Amino acid sequence: MKYKLLALVVLLSVAVLLMSACGQGYAADDKSKIHVGIVFDIGGKDDRSFNAAAWQGVQRAAKDLPIVLRDIEPGTPNAIEPAMRAFAERNYDLIIGVGFAQAPIMEQVAKDYPNIHFAIIDGVSELPNVASLVFKEHEGSYLVGILAAKASQTGTIGFLGGMDIGLIHRFEKGYEEGAKSVNPDIRVIQNYVGVTDSAWNNPGKGKELSLAQISKGADVIFTAAGNSGLGAFDAVEQQGTQNGRATHFVIGVDSNQNMVKPGFVLTSMVKRVDNAVYNIVQEVFNHRFSPGLHVFGLDKDGVGYAMDDNNKSLVSPESIQLAEEAKKKIIAGQIKVTDAMFQ
Repeated sequence: MKYKLLALVVLLSVAVLLMSACGQGYAADDKSKIHVGIVFDIGGKDDRSFNAAAWQGVQRAAKDLPIVLRDIEPGTPNAIEPAMRAFAERNYDLIIGVGFAQAPIMEQVAKDYPNIHFAIIDGVSELPNVASLVFKEHEGSYLVGILAAKASQTGTIGFLGGMDIGLIHRFEKGYEEGAKSVNPDIRVIQNYVGVTDSAWNNPGKGKELSLAQISKGADVIFTAAGNSGLGAFDAVEQQGTQNGRATHFVIGVDSNQNMVKPGFVLTSMVKRVDNAVYNIVQEVFNHRFSPGLHVFGLDKDGVGYAMDDNNKSLVSPESIQLAEEAKKKIIAGQIKVTDAMFQ
């Protein structure tokens, strides 16, 4: 009874939030337009990483297409399902869930609303009204592993994962294999922030683990930890510079994070979540929604590494050449990067 009361309170709270989003309720929306709702994970849309990339994609869709866009930042895991149901109850045309943790929740909600389209990022569902947007993170991680090994002066590099799960093992393994393709003897130190959803939103712990890796010799750290990864940026910046160049580097993830700490970010392993989200909105708008797996790898520019004015002086032409050669070989099937998702 107490649980039902709590669920009702959460649902009503989310509904109020939804109706006040962007200053107006659904009743004031143009019902002739496609309605898109997106539910972020607890990191929020301003995490400068995974959620931010999804937000960029739907914003671009709202700019290019005549759609109505609403978003909810649940804040706690318990608010995710009521948020999805709030959109569904209002007959939204597409409901997007950000992050693998939302997959089982979306599975339940989508079963109850079979006529509504759903899309889950990094999750998989076999329901006929759910599109699963997944990425070959191991391929992009292999490339930044090459860049890390080429940049390392100590022969030791680090990996900071968020939640200790198969999805993040995929990043770590690809990174390790890429680095060892350059230096078979390179040492890779790995740590994970935690085993619950809070692991994505603890930059203090991320900094603590990164400093520990640095104390063991790591001079390049790849972070796949959501908002927690921002702690690694602080850790490398804290090491300072020598002769005008950073002594330690971080590699960002999901979005291009090169500008977060310019000069200390070697590159970013980008997942084009923005493109994936944009494409699914476009499918619904054109009445061509396609359920099932939508897979984005190097062959579809779904993953890669970021180069811009912030890091062009940090990455040597030789390093880029090696990464680009590996990219071609991965696409051609000549290099098989281990997918550690299910290992």
